[in-house]
Amino acid sequence: MLLAEVSGSLGSIGYGLAAIGPGVGIGIIFGNGVQAMARQPEATGLIRQNMLLGFALAEALALIGVVMPFVFGK
Repeated sequence: MLLAEVSGSLGSIGYGLAAIGPGVGIGIIFGNGVQAMARQPEATGLIRQNMLLGFALAEALALIGVVMPFVFGK
């Protein structure tokens, strides 16, 4: 029985999998932020500030996912 040979960069597959979590998280952050601003327009500034902070933290996870294949790669 022959096994299929994997050719190409496994790092790109790893990054693709690592980008799923932050992508979903960013969608949740902005979706709930827009809902919160619609419900309480007077708190828009605070909501936007917290929303951007959450976005930056979630995006940092995606950037770590970019770097890790190079660190642990051959």
